[in-house]
Amino acid sequence: MVEDKGKKSKVAQAEDSDHIDGELVLSVEKLQEVQDELEKVNEEASDKVLEVDQKYNEIRRPVYVKRNEIIKSIPDFWLTAFLSHPALSDLFTDEDQKIFKYLDSLDVEDFKDVKLGYSITFIFNENPYFEDTKLTKTFTFFDEGTTKITGTAIKWMEGMGPANGINHEKKGNKRPLADESFFSWFGETQQQAIGEFNDEVAEIIKEDLWPNPLKYFNNEADEEDSDGDEDEEEENGDLEEHDDEDVNEEDS
Repeated sequence: MVEDKGKKSKVAQAEDSDHIDGELVLSVEKLQEVQDELEKVNEEASDKVLEVDQKYNEIRRPVYVKRNEIIKSIPDFWLTAFLSHPALSDLFTDEDQKIFKYLDSLDVEDFKDVKLGYSITFIFNENPYFEDTKLTKTFTFFDEGTTKITGTAIKWMEGMGPANGINHEKKGNKRPLADESFFSWFGETQQQAIGEFNDEVAEIIKEDLWPNPLKYFNNEADEEDSDGDEDEEEENGDLEEHDDEDVNEEDS
């Protein structure tokens, strides 16, 4: 009799376990359905964001053109902005700085369908360094998840190419800073998986320098960092003073 009760108890436990497992599976399935629904909403939101980006890219274009015309009247504007940028300044050799004095304008332009890519174009005045007056690097994104990177093959004047050449060996996808001429960047072309896409120079120019180069021309970025350091020092000083007061109160 006792043995039968033991068997029934084990059977009941197994049934309870199966019931719990079944509820768990059902809950996970319902959760997946909700998650799929969220993914659809996120995809729709991304499409709407792209539509807005494309609309405002068309609105920004004439403003960028107007800005470039004004920049042309400011001597060494882009050279100063690049050299004032904490990440981009390390890319320039002394010779690069001489070449950049001939830079007439810079342009960053998304494709009409922004999710398909963008280009970065440097337009130079006639100069003694290379035959080209227009140097472009283009990033094209494909549906299968790859990125095609193309750049202008610079036709250097005899004896005027960068000392380190444009085929300098680099480690992985990252460009070694300060080890070669900035113009080597145009020769770094390849096709890579979108998950592996990494062109730090392009991303910094497009996302940071291009939106507001005046900030770097005026060295406002350094001033912001300096103000932040001063605020931190003042805050630390106040804390130390407060600690001293607490100590004195305890002593008394």
